[in-house]
Amino acid sequence: MFLDFIDQVTSILNDAVRSAGFEAEDMELGPSQHADLSSRIAFRLASVAKQSPKDVAEKIAGEIVIPKGSFIEKVEALGPYLNIWASRNFIEGTVLAIREQKEAFGGNFSEGRILLEHTSANPNGPLHVGHIRNSIIGDTLGRILKRAGYDVELHYYVNDMGRQIAIVSWALGHFEFDESSKPDHAIADVYIKANAELNAHPEKVAEIDKLMQLVEKGDAATIETFDKAVDLAVSGIKETLKKMNVAHDEFPKESSFIRSGDVSRIVEEIKATGRTEIDNGALVVNLQDYGFEKTLVIQRTDGTSLYTTRDLAYHEWKGERADRIIDVFGADHKLISGQLKATLNAIGKKEPEFVIFEFVSLPEGSMSTRSGKFISADDLLDQIKTQAYEEVDKRRPEMPDDFKAKVAEIVGIGAVRYDIVKVSPEKSTVFDWKEALDFEKQGGPFIQYSHARACSILQKARDEGLWKPEEPINTALLVEGSEVSLIKKMAMFDNMLDQCAKELRPHTFAIYARELADAFNQFYRFVSVLNAEDEQLRSTRIALVDCARMVLANTLDTLGLGAPESM
Repeated sequence: MFLDFIDQVTSILNDAVRSAGFEAEDMELGPSQHADLSSRIAFRLASVAKQSPKDVAEKIAGEIVIPKGSFIEKVEALGPYLNIWASRNFIEGTVLAIREQKEAFGGNFSEGRILLEHTSANPNGPLHVGHIRNSIIGDTLGRILKRAGYDVELHYYVNDMGRQIAIVSWALGHFEFDESSKPDHAIADVYIKANAELNAHPEKVAEIDKLMQLVEKGDAATIETFDKAVDLAVSGIKETLKKMNVAHDEFPKESSFIRSGDVSRIVEEIKATGRTEIDNGALVVNLQDYGFEKTLVIQRTDGTSLYTTRDLAYHEWKGERADRIIDVFGADHKLISGQLKATLNAIGKKEPEFVIFEFVSLPEGSMSTRSGKFISADDLLDQIKTQAYEEVDKRRPEMPDDFKAKVAEIVGIGAVRYDIVKVSPEKSTVFDWKEALDFEKQGGPFIQYSHARACSILQKARDEGLWKPEEPINTALLVEGSEVSLIKKMAMFDNMLDQCAKELRPHTFAIYARELADAFNQFYRFVSVLNAEDEQLRSTRIALVDCARMVLANTLDTLGLGAPESM
């Protein structure tokens, strides 16, 4: 709805700007503390017209013509700003649209095909706490883009032939594999032992180098051992992702781009640009004109490719199959992502969009799979579920254990996902489960509880025969400040989706979810719903609660959080 409001505002401002004798395309609309929207267009036009911004704003305001039935109530100049207020048509139309469209409200306004890659952790052990921010940011972005209307395919790019995988493959032939453990944890165990062995006996590193050469040459037996190691780890990683409500559509493997000849072909394409040179026997790409002093190595001295080389082939492949390609990378990939983008540009290929995030940690400190100093995502999720159960038990001691366990799982995963995604990607964060599970703070459990509260109100209304969902309502009765604020906040659902889809900043949608839940709770706090004396007003307010329930459910689903009906 808010996107329609913006479209109407843009149209009437365009007309008024032209009538006032100016020319502009972008109306520079944004939020305002004084109105529903504000335009800064007068600032830009003032320098061209050699007039004060205040005078320009007043001239434009004087030319405003609002069509009958518009979503716009009025436009006024306040100093250099043009402030715009929504009309009753907008308020009442939003409620009717939610009741009609239900789960579809606010979405499906964009089109195009997107390939989004996230997580892609090396399959040499389980996901640890440092990985899950990638998974949660990527999955949330995918959900936002899908709800906006894009055709989204989610990828986990599997490193199945790098040095770490060669070590795992070697380890499986030298150390006992614990069949009773979750496979990714068992892989980590032999990987850690292998690294200790290689550190103690450096001469054995030559065996790892030999394996890497054999797999790149297509040796069937070596490939089979690599595949076994990778498949074991990935099967365990998929289980962990499922616990976090994260899923991928495809798991493309690096080796497929070697076998298809795409890697060899892209190396030749890069050579044809004249940018390559030999540095200590390795083939490197000179990207100085793109601002990179450090060259990009695309072939080792022994002729084998690197992760980056295969990644270039993978991105070329993705670019041919999508309108947008998006990667979620950790801050340690900042340099390589820039070099990757520059190299693709140099050979005329589609460039990816990047979401670069700083790392999440626990108060216990940093993690390393190589040394065995890590806290697995599985351990964290189990701990969170246990703590969530204790919180639910405190609040609902009278409920059976299966209810407590079900709610604890929904709330626990929701707490982790929300606490991680609410922080802007470029900021590092420490995950504190006590704060994440605090029902009193405006985090994941607060938003989920708001949905459960709406469900409880509606159930009570049905039980007492106060409401029939199919009956028409009188939206003109919704005039209280908290009612209007809630409706306007719900109307912004599509605008927030659009903003996040364009800017790839999912934390702003998390902030919106918190604000929506707060608006609903403020509404219920300040107006009487089930006890409203007027029957028609009561029915209309109950319908507004139902609207809030639907938009809260849509919002929670977009964030990958469960929407419990009772907590």
